Amino acid sequence: MTQPRTVLFICKHNAGRSQLGAHLLTHVGTAQLVAESAGISPAETINPVIAESLQELGIDASAARPRPVTVEDLASADVVVLMKPGLPLPGPVGGELVEWSFPDPSNWEAEGVRELRDAVAEKVRGLAARLVG
Repeated sequence: MTQPRTVLFICKHNAGRSQLGAHLLTHVGTAQLVAESAGISPAETINPVIAESLQELGIDASAARPRPVTVEDLASADVVVLMKPGLPLPGPVGGELVEWSFPDPSNWEAEGVRELRDAVAEKVRGLAARLVG
């Protein structure tokens, strides 16, 4: 049996976009991929509107805690997904680098976050299909 591939989602605060990416990839439910998330300068907590939008899909994000991205994370991940292009990383990426461009939802209301969640979900499904496929 082959080892699962690790996909690391990174955004600025690890409170919104990268949390969406990691939770949605886990929700896709393929055992061949492991989702992780981290941030350049992590917030204290996950954005509550992001958590609520995930809960609407039956995804429990209550245990999610923002954390900083490390050199080790970047070296060991098979795929690193930047949720905002050009983020300053603490080291080189060892695997494939993917750059997506999603706006920062820090101060958004639920409706805007739902649209973002659905857009991220579409990209995540495409990525998962490509990586597993």
